[in-house]
Amino acid sequence: MANINLFDSKYYDNRELSWLKFELRVLNEAMVKELPILERIKFISITSSNLDEFFMVRVASLKDMEHAGYTKPDIAGMTPTEQLIAINEKTRELVDLQYNIFGKHLNPILKENGIIIYDKYEDLNQEQLEYIDSFFMSQVYPVLTPMAFDASRPFPLIRNKSLNIGALIEKKKGVSLAGQNNDDVEFATVQVPSVLPRFVGLPADEKNHDCFILLEQIIERNMDKLFLNYNVVAASPYRIMRNADFSIDEEGAEDLLLEIEKQIKSRQWGEVIRLEVEGSINKKLLSILKKNLGVNEIDIYKIKGPIDLTFLMKLYGIEGRDNLRSPSFKPQDNPRIKAGESIFEEIRKGDILLHHPYESFDPVVDFIAQASIDPHVLAIKQTLYRVSGNSPIIASLARAAENGKQVTVLVELKARFDEENNIIWAKKLEKAGCHVIYGLVGLKTHCKIALVVRREEDGIRRYVHLGTGNYNDSTAKLYTDCGMFTCNESYGEDATAVFNMLSGYSEPANWNKLVVAPLWLRDTFVRLINREISHAKEGKEARIIAKMNSLCDKEIIEKLYEASCAGVEVHLIVRGICCLRAKLPSVSENIHVMSIVGTYLEHTRIFYFYNNGAEDFYMGSADWMPRNLDRRVEIIFPVEDDNLKIKVKHILDVQLADNIKAYEMTEDGTYARIRPLRGKKAVGAQETFCKESKRNNEPEIDYLKKRTFTPIFGNEV
Repeated sequence: MANINLFDSKYYDNRELSWLKFELRVLNEAMVKELPILERIKFISITSSNLDEFFMVRVASLKDMEHAGYTKPDIAGMTPTEQLIAINEKTRELVDLQYNIFGKHLNPILKENGIIIYDKYEDLNQEQLEYIDSFFMSQVYPVLTPMAFDASRPFPLIRNKSLNIGALIEKKKGVSLAGQNNDDVEFATVQVPSVLPRFVGLPADEKNHDCFILLEQIIERNMDKLFLNYNVVAASPYRIMRNADFSIDEEGAEDLLLEIEKQIKSRQWGEVIRLEVEGSINKKLLSILKKNLGVNEIDIYKIKGPIDLTFLMKLYGIEGRDNLRSPSFKPQDNPRIKAGESIFEEIRKGDILLHHPYESFDPVVDFIAQASIDPHVLAIKQTLYRVSGNSPIIASLARAAENGKQVTVLVELKARFDEENNIIWAKKLEKAGCHVIYGLVGLKTHCKIALVVRREEDGIRRYVHLGTGNYNDSTAKLYTDCGMFTCNESYGEDATAVFNMLSGYSEPANWNKLVVAPLWLRDTFVRLINREISHAKEGKEARIIAKMNSLCDKEIIEKLYEASCAGVEVHLIVRGICCLRAKLPSVSENIHVMSIVGTYLEHTRIFYFYNNGAEDFYMGSADWMPRNLDRRVEIIFPVEDDNLKIKVKHILDVQLADNIKAYEMTEDGTYARIRPLRGKKAVGAQETFCKESKRNNEPEIDYLKKRTFTPIFGNEV
């Protein structure tokens, strides 16, 4: 390492460009011919949604830096302006590919399967045209509000992410309008109402196909009905993206809840950072939009197809087309937890590890539900970051308070894009009598922990749930996560200390099991990596395996480079952003980076350290990012039960063996899909876990012990 300058930017990838590489991997799933067509369509929608959030937050943040004159380069050596230029180039390539895949590859397959999305009125039959006109007058016209722009009326405020139709209009000859001057009104706009479905079903055609048209096309066809005294010269859909990133002066905010409510509303009117327009838009119409929205040329995207492809998620859910989707998977029961039985009794028998979505999230919901009505339960404490729209956990917490139990809930109001939802739940919980905490000043509380205090025959016992994902019963069916139940007293003491720290700013003198950010987590990870380095230098076997969402912390990356140079074998399973460069000669030759993109969003965080054969396993809520290590309250917890270690080791083993849905980072920083070597078994991690979860109630550990494990993970499953 002495000859390597780790300040050299060539050893790091830019965070934002790395994220766009992940977005490309997601988009690639739409090109997998083995997937049913509606599954492929779904990935197009997901990439559109991801890109929206990326612009509203990450691109917006870079623009703020640029406006402030901030020129300090990132670890990859790029200034904010340089990043914006590179992002623009890569995003245009990505969007072009997205529309190419949809238009040239997927749409024809939809037609072959009897699903028609019309983009030309000439292709509609008379019945369909009459239906559209009737639908417009009865369902759409009453909702629309056309807005004009002229000398007497300012340019309308266009809402963030709303789809609109801009029009150039001119007065019909011989028409006199009271109160109007003689100048023609040049521009008008109408918002495509989000309260109506964008995906409109039409009467079947002559071949009995499922026929659809987009709402904006119906409006555009009937624009003349909105401007009766005008001729519509040109009309085109457009959409804007605004800066949705906001910062709060928590020290100066007298009421954090009110301040966040105010900031949420301001998102609708932030700086325009992206303008999407129809590729064939009239030049004068585009000029008016560009000038009045304050958009630079570099931020205008001419779209070759329907603007905002997130509507395709509605197509994915079309009824009666199960043959065009993958068979749905029902999360299975964990063999340790029987429906209708006391979950506390089962936890007392030993720690329990759940692997979602392969195993049901119901035990986590039942954990709080049973506690809410159990007469022996004295208190419930829980952190909530993102919860579902109709959360059963919230209902149970409210019920517990109404039943006289001490209920303390930390609701993180600053969970981006979930602020409004969290405010609603916080108010509901307060009304029910819960003690609601809004987190620590300057820090997001991102840890996932629930504590139930119960009086039993032998005294007070604390039951703890620790997780890698949110307490959200909806996303638990879509994200891969793990959660552990325990009543081990050491974990219970630490759980109590966590909540005392959150509610009363009381830091414990030491921790038994849990490792908590922002004060202790970074040093712990550095210490664990250093231990592997020491073992490698002593000639001992040394290995690190880490599975996470993102890796961009410079100190951790430097430590991993040092470990690689010392001979430590490093396997990283990083779903999204990875600023580390793998396989660089003399720097990261022993580091392997892979990313798995499949049906479920990989969200589990697992950290493994060989420790000279002792094999330490950790799980938790934190990625290897500066924000997780330094600016959030996070928890990493050890998995110490021998049976649970077998299960976690198996999870890593199957992930590392994936040669169907996995990508590997190459030396130049790009990703290549991993393919089965000749004679090797094809392994898809997510598919494997789904199959294994249906094991006919065979005891879990007995089942896993039958599996083949080798000293080096990933060789066999």
